[in-house]
Amino acid sequence: MSTTTPLEQAVREQLERYFADLGDSAPHDMLAMVNRCVERTVLQVAMERTAGNQTRAADMLGITRGTLRKKLLAHQIAY
Repeated sequence: MSTTTPLEQAVREQLERYFADLGDSAPHDMLAMVNRCVERTVLQVAMERTAGNQTRAADMLGITRGTLRKKLLAHQIAY
């Protein structure tokens, strides 16, 4: 038996909205688009919740501080 988390449900609802907005157009590179959007938001929230402390944010995210810094730069998130 599979259970859907609230986060999964929210993603599904937004993807349905995306397809509705697309109309007859074909989606392109959808996984990369979703990954970019989700990663950027997760990084922002982690930085906000740790008051900009990169060490704590990296620990919260389960990545190294160096990886966090690279991702922040890639998404042009200043902290």
